[in-house]
Amino acid sequence: MPSRHFPRHLERHRTEHIGWLRAAVLGANDGLVSTASLVLGVAAAHGAPGNVVIAGVAGLVAGAMSMAAGEYVSVHSQADTERADLEQERAELTADRKAEQNELTAIYERRGLDRSLAQQVAEQLMAHDALGAHARDELGISEPLRARPVQAALASAASFAAGAAMPLLIAAMVPSTGLIFVVAGASLILLAGLGVLAARAGGANMLRGAMRVTFWGALAMALTMGAGAVFGTIA
Repeated sequence: MPSRHFPRHLERHRTEHIGWLRAAVLGANDGLVSTASLVLGVAAAHGAPGNVVIAGVAGLVAGAMSMAAGEYVSVHSQADTERADLEQERAELTADRKAEQNELTAIYERRGLDRSLAQQVAEQLMAHDALGAHARDELGISEPLRARPVQAALASAASFAAGAAMPLLIAAMVPSTGLIFVVAGASLILLAGLGVLAARAGGANMLRGAMRVTFWGALAMALTMGAGAVFGTIA
């Protein structure tokens, strides 16, 4: 029977970008909230404009490095676990290939295939790429969702710096008399925009995403301002 050639149906799914998207959104949100809060806290403590900017710059550098290091260590641990599981699966395939095929058959049966079809699918997939079939269907490891530590670290650091630069630039340009109101207002607007972008990229409700991000950002800034005002008075 001649083989059939079907036109390839191209689809784009959001999960293909979930690794770097999560790190980028988290980094930008954290950079914006933490730097805006730091600037507002120092300003509420009656810090000089120069000190406010210096504190913001220090927060940007420290935060970006912290995000990069934390994301790298976290995702690298995931990558190490994936690598260890794949090595174990490779050894099991070498030791008892038939048992591994039966294991794959049972997985397909639980997903709704009858026994004979499940056996055929397992046999053909293992003939094509045994380790890949077990990685995908037994371990849940697929190429789009593989852990990429360097990519996650760079995305986190860059997005944190981008988010932190926004309130910092505003603080550097605004007169000290209106600094608190302008930085707080602009930061909340930027947070709402970030929430909309993140929700749209992830296919979620944009209004809900904006409200969630704005609420927690406003709370963080308010608490930091309160702490700055209290300790500024004591000092």
